[in-house]
Amino acid sequence: MKPEQPVSVKQQPSSATGRRGFLGVAAAGLAGILIAPGVRLIEIAQAAPAPGSAATGASSKVRWGMLIDSGKCASGCTDCVTACNTENGLSGGVLPTDSQWIRKIEIKEVRTGKTQSLPMMCQHCAEPPCVDVCPTGASFKRADGIVLVDKHICIGCRYCVMACPYKARSFVHEPLQNQKTDVPRGMGTVEGCTMCVHKVDQGEMPACVSACASAGHAAILFGDLNDPASEISKRIASYPSRQIREDLNLNTGVRYSGI
Repeated sequence: MKPEQPVSVKQQPSSATGRRGFLGVAAAGLAGILIAPGVRLIEIAQAAPAPGSAATGASSKVRWGMLIDSGKCASGCTDCVTACNTENGLSGGVLPTDSQWIRKIEIKEVRTGKTQSLPMMCQHCAEPPCVDVCPTGASFKRADGIVLVDKHICIGCRYCVMACPYKARSFVHEPLQNQKTDVPRGMGTVEGCTMCVHKVDQGEMPACVSACASAGHAAILFGDLNDPASEISKRIASYPSRQIREDLNLNTGVRYSGI
């Protein structure tokens, strides 16, 4: 029998390259259609300050984080959730498939039966699993520790959703209407808590933090974890706090006290 001839090396790459090129163009075209016009998340990632703003660009000298006091977090209170939905243009559960960037959970101590209510969101890990598994680089961490998704290169594979141990990412199933300019979203992409990066870059507090303070609970403290003089660093140094799933060694930017 005559031996089988090898496939020409010159033929296959051109076909594969063509397919990749087509998929790349298609993805870029879809992103351009689905994202709020005139907004690029990568520009938010670079954190360019607005003219006249006192805000500076994202810097590795800063690491933004939150400290949540479970003793002050009231069971049944959802002010932080409502504020997040309002600020970021989420339906708040009106659409069954809409995203939820922050949710209240109830935890129970097995030995004592003690229950506590806690807000759960993206933990903004120093070593984020979502970034590790993303095949396109859409999931990324800013220099100041905030973890984001670039919707223009997210292909909706949802690897990051499966990798996140906090169930903090959502997939956008439905077409979106009346999007907010500061919060670009897109059908067919993944999203999650951004720590209200558009507010932080202007020197403001995340919506959940402001809402909790306005309600009189002050259960969420926001600040620079790298600054020993910041209130959040002083609190962490003075009182015991924990990270959710400490065993994973992800060095989360969100800490909890009283659990």
